[in-house]
Amino acid sequence: MKLNGEKQESSDCSGGSKGKMTLTLALVALISAFGSSFQYGYNVSVINSPAPYMQDFYNQTYFNRSGVPMDSGFQTLLWSLTVSMYPLGGLFGSLMVWPLVNNCGRKGTLLINNLFSIAAAILMGTSEIAKTFEVIILSRVIMGIYAGLASNVVPMFLGEMSPKNLRGAIGVVPQLFITLGILVAQILGLNSILGNAEGWPVLLGLTGIPSLIQLLILPFFPESPRYLLIQKGNEEQARQALQKLRGWDNVDDEMEEMRQEDRSEKEEGHFSVLSLCTFRGLRWQLISIVVLMMGQQLSGVNAVFYYADRIFQSAGVDNNNVQYVTVSIGAINVVMTLLAVFIVESLGRRILLLAGFGLCCVSCAVLTLALSLQTTVSWMSYLSIVCVIVYIIGHAIGASPIPFVMITEMFLQSSRPAAFMVGGSVHWLCNFTVGLVFLYMEAGLGPYSFLIFCAICLATIVYIFFIVPETKNKTFMEINRIMAKRNKVEIQEDKEKLEDFHSVPGGQAEKKEISSSKL
Repeated sequence: MKLNGEKQESSDCSGGSKGKMTLTLALVALISAFGSSFQYGYNVSVINSPAPYMQDFYNQTYFNRSGVPMDSGFQTLLWSLTVSMYPLGGLFGSLMVWPLVNNCGRKGTLLINNLFSIAAAILMGTSEIAKTFEVIILSRVIMGIYAGLASNVVPMFLGEMSPKNLRGAIGVVPQLFITLGILVAQILGLNSILGNAEGWPVLLGLTGIPSLIQLLILPFFPESPRYLLIQKGNEEQARQALQKLRGWDNVDDEMEEMRQEDRSEKEEGHFSVLSLCTFRGLRWQLISIVVLMMGQQLSGVNAVFYYADRIFQSAGVDNNNVQYVTVSIGAINVVMTLLAVFIVESLGRRILLLAGFGLCCVSCAVLTLALSLQTTVSWMSYLSIVCVIVYIIGHAIGASPIPFVMITEMFLQSSRPAAFMVGGSVHWLCNFTVGLVFLYMEAGLGPYSFLIFCAICLATIVYIFFIVPETKNKTFMEINRIMAKRNKVEIQEDKEKLEDFHSVPGGQAEKKEISSSKL
């Protein structure tokens, strides 16, 4: 009798209504996010503070070699390469996602990825002693490849491990660590700490430490159970991984749900990027991911960060103190992303996406007004500070974290790696484009460039409102059914199959399912 009672209780839990946060799950989330996502954020902002000292080093090295000072045009080119090689590397990294996660597993990919980061950290840390600036530019590409892999594989890994009622919260953790990375780089980059002529090589080299920690600790944790069962066909290992992660022995319900997903996908096989783009059954999922990723990057978050210093200077903040203001913006970013971790399961993904992009849209519009009037109306410069803060809050609760959660949720196991590859490539390509185009846009349009961002946010809101479904607390199969209706793909068979499932013993259901999906 006791056994029966236990079984009842645990099947409730694994059914998802009470899937709880276990120590193992929490540690996997923290270690993979700290070892990978943290460094993505760290390297986004690490070269902002020591920029003048690094440019001096470029100049000095060039002068020592050739005996003539560096041409200012050449210096600008070298510096823009240093900045933009990072997102370009990110694009290359995203293109490596599909082959790596399918062949080496999710955990395996994260471990291999650490080698990129450690190599780049050593190269950047020793660049000054070696008197070579080319190595810094090369290291930025390597770090970009690292970040491109990390930004896609961590959400995939954690999303596949989480019970459905915690998937959103755990899915936001990587974004939380990205914002933490940005903040830590801003703090360490203060002039009084490492943002100076002596400290910058150390500042760049520190990025290898989280990787080293992850390389030592992550091997002791389980691989994604979905990968083990669906892609490796190893039921015993999948069951053990799931038991470790859930903290109880009876994981039958969840195993059954994975098998069901496995069976429904046997017909389709693994998706490559090309087959994903041409498959009608995933059309709206793919369009949604591309729109969300473009919205996330083209909504101007990089531009707002870039502009922030000038906005604060024009509001009368002293030049020496601007760096502290930048740190405080970084801190707001972290706090609001932390808030998103706690509210994403209660409010749902749709609300956060709509509210996030809504706040960004409004603040971009008001910011345009405030910036163009600040010379005539004295208090407008304070309004523009408020706009920057509201924008950061909007991006942190919705636009930054949720799109990656949605990729995990909208795709099943066979198409997920290809979907992350597409989403990741769009993410980094748009990031690269904004970095390249914004300086020209800003020169030509001035404050009015924010109107373009405002329009992009508005278009994204409209799309989300009409197309993107709510996915909280649903299994991957349930979400797949919602999207199948949108794709106008016949899912009548699915319903029959499910009824068969409950009424017929396993073997017959499987036979009938195969025959019905061949129809």
